[in-house]
Amino acid sequence: MHKVKFINKSQQVFFTSLRSKVDGYFSEEKVSKNGGTSLIVKALIMCSLYFIPYAVLLIVQPGVWPSVGLLVLMGLGMAGIGMGVMHDAVHGTFSDKNWINTLAGSTLYFCGGNVYNWEVQHNTLHHTYTNILHYDEDITGKFLLRLNEGEKRKSHHRFQHIYAFFLYSLMTISFLWKDFKEIGVFNKMSKSGIVKAFDFKKLSILYISKISYVLFICVLPIMVLGISGWQWLAGFLIMHSISGIILSTVFQLAHVVEGADQGLADAEGNMENAWAVHQLKTTANFVGKSKLFSWYIGGLDFQIEHHLFPKISHIHYKKISEFVAETAREFNLEYNDKKGFLKALNSHIFMLRRLGTVDAI
Repeated sequence: MHKVKFINKSQQVFFTSLRSKVDGYFSEEKVSKNGGTSLIVKALIMCSLYFIPYAVLLIVQPGVWPSVGLLVLMGLGMAGIGMGVMHDAVHGTFSDKNWINTLAGSTLYFCGGNVYNWEVQHNTLHHTYTNILHYDEDITGKFLLRLNEGEKRKSHHRFQHIYAFFLYSLMTISFLWKDFKEIGVFNKMSKSGIVKAFDFKKLSILYISKISYVLFICVLPIMVLGISGWQWLAGFLIMHSISGIILSTVFQLAHVVEGADQGLADAEGNMENAWAVHQLKTTANFVGKSKLFSWYIGGLDFQIEHHLFPKISHIHYKKISEFVAETAREFNLEYNDKKGFLKALNSHIFMLRRLGTVDAI
């Protein structure tokens, strides 16, 4: 596996121009590129949505249907933590203080995930090699799914637009085994210098955090509530399925939709576009009218802005989008905005159907 290179130097002027506008805005307005107080408030709300229902379950021990409602709230809180707290923190944009970013990023451990795996898979692989087969794990080698035309189409893929969302609901549950699988994957990729291999410290954190999560989310409720393993499993699946389907769907609507390119590196690992143009061509927005929805999903309806400026907090994406759209027009580049969640969802389902029935799209 080669280290991918974006070789079109003539296109670099697009990002130079765009970055000048964005930097000029922050300089003139004297605004921090990080999240600041607003993200601390969001973190408190999202963490409360996750931990308070859990505490009520353990202490109050309500009936079946109230418990289901609390588990749904936990799933919403877990997804909110992932999109609006952990995501910014691991990108280093939650705060201008590293220790606060580390603390906020550590909320991922309470969701069953691993920070280093997320950094590599999301920050390094997905953000650098967006929609490139074998490099971007978000669209490569998914169980029963064909999300990139470069992968071989199989007979069962013609039904993937029907069963895909069930598989999406398993996203956060998969942390329990996928993070261990990534040890071998990342160690192999490290030979090409694409990522760094797991060292003893990272392995120790991985194992300790997984054991702690099992004690927190499995052993503790069974001991306190005295429930059976089947009752615990039902609650566990409700919580994680809510979280998983929200997180997976939001991320997929940005890249597996109409108009989002699916590039392949050549034999030497070269891509035809400059990096910023590649990000623009492989990513889509789905900005709608609901400010509350955008707030809840951590501004990820502005995915183009996030991919071009991952070191800027999502609270600034709406303003930045004005500069991105303007500069894209100046350079005759498409700015792919689906104008709302439902339109993006329809586009994603359409792409799932096409990828499941056509070899080359």
